[in-house]
Parts: sequence; C-alpha cells; structure tokens
Amino acid sequence: MTLRLSTVILPVHRWHEGGRERWQRAEELGFHTAYTYDHLSWRSFRDRTWFGALPTLTAAATATGRLRLGTLVTSPNFRHPVTLAKELISLDDISGGRITLGIGAGGSGFDATALGQEAWTPRERADRFGEFVPLLDRLLTEDAVTQQGTHYSAVEARNIPGCVQRPRLPFAVAATGPRGLKLAARYGQAWVTTGDPKLYETGTPEQSVEALREQSKKLAAACEEVGRDASELDRILLTGFTPDRNAPMRSVDAFVDFAGRHAELGFTEIAVHAPIPDSDFAIDPAVYERIATEAPAQLA
Repeated sequence: MTLRLSTVILPVHRWHEGGRERWQRAEELGFHTAYTYDHLSWRSFRDRTWFGALPTLTAAATATGRLRLGTLVTSPNFRHPVTLAKELISLDDISGGRITLGIGAGGSGFDATALGQEAWTPRERADRFGEFVPLLDRLLTEDAVTQQGTHYSAVEARNIPGCVQRPRLPFAVAATGPRGLKLAARYGQAWVTTGDPKLYETGTPEQSVEALREQSKKLAAACEEVGRDASELDRILLTGFTPDRNAPMRSVDAFVDFAGRHAELGFTEIAVHAPIPDSDFAIDPAVYERIATEAPAQLA
C-alpha cells in the first residue's frame, strides 16, 4: 500500500488573512487529508490566536473540493456526543462526505478545566472515553437514540438524515493503553499515535521505532480480542512528538528516510504540521512543500 501523506493546519490564522489560502494550498500540494487540532487552546498558543476546529473545518470544506478534512483529535474534555454528532453530520454534508473524526480520551491541558471542572484522572478519562465513543457511534448511525450512561446520555436524540459517508464518517481513534486500543479495534477505521511520550525528551529515534512496534502489536492483539482483522485499520502517525522532533522536516531525504522506517512498521499515513513561525513547528515552508510534492513518489 502506498503511504499517504497528510498535514495538520493549526487554527491560528484569521480566515481572511491567510487562513483560507493555507487549506487551499494543502489541496494543491496533494495532501491526502488536512487535519486540525480540536482544542480550546493549546500549549504555547494559549495567549495567541486560536480558532474553533469545527467552524474552521466547515469553512475549509467550502474552500476545497477534493481534500479530506478532519480533527486530530477531538476529545470528551469539552464535547458531548449528542451535540458533537449533530455538528459532524452537518459538516459531513457540507463537505460532501470528506470528514474523518480523529478522537481521543483527552489530556490534562487547558481544555481539561476550562469549563470549571476538576481535571479528570487518567482512569476517569478512560471511563468517559469508553462511553463517549460507543454512544457517538450510535448517534451517527441511527435516526433516534436513547441511552442512559454514567457520564453521557441521550434521550430521543434525532440525527436525520445521518452522514453522507455510510454507515457513518470514519473514526481515527488515538490510543496507546489497553482500553483505548480496544475502542480503536472495535469502532475505528484508523488508529492514531504520536509515539511514546516518555521518550520525547531523552529517548532516541531507534527507541521510538521499537516503542511504536510494540504499540502496533498491542493494537493487533486488541483486534484479535474483538474478532477483527487488524489489517482493516489504517495506522496514522502524527509527527513532531517523537525524539526525532522536526528533524525529518529538514529535507526531502530526511523525511523519506523517516517515513520509510515507519511504513515498515505498518503505518499507512503520516501527518506533518504545516509551518508556523515562532513555534515548535517553525519549519522551512519551501522544504515542507517539497516534501509534499516529492516524497510520496519516493515512498510508493
């Protein structure tokens, strides 16, 4: 299978001051999918411009015609399955069926307390994620849903006409732990990882590859447990969070080497961040464009 190359466009640009052009350029460059983060704010951008993911994707859907679009990732931190499902069905319709929902359990960043609640423990996040994904699956595939849960409920929630994509838009489930991997195996059309966060500061690229190999094995085991063929799931690596950091984006050759090593692990899609000056993603725009246009042929 040809390794797909996708990009992540953070929602940091005003739409009429370069925002629209970035999404259109991603389509022109031939990226498979352009994702954006679904956060209320994020790390070093907390006191900088940051727009909402779903309105941004809606605008991107009207400004493009072929490019797939998605979140990487949405989480329960400030979302509810009932309202999210309605917005996703609308977005899938507006885009003509080009939406992928990246979804994860959420973390302990700014989103975790922005609504006034205490940050959830890892166990609480896993518990909520375990309810969130199955209920969202039902809401996107059934006309009317009633379900009573510990954390999330729906009472005669109507979602007509459903998604353009059938039976629903695809889920790309971000997970590394056993409960999340089982959700990916049961409900995902793709699995997403950023690698092992414990290796980011002091690990080596070689250790990262081995950690990703182990994660892939655990995914395969989770698939076997639920009676699913692991080859049915796409495997997406979101770059920038392994010990390599931005080194693969220094040249086309460096990226091809990085991507090739990860394709050998079974990854079917690699997502790279679009350049943002004065940030962790301050890469050379010219190299980014050369990678987009030249690397795929070398990875075929």
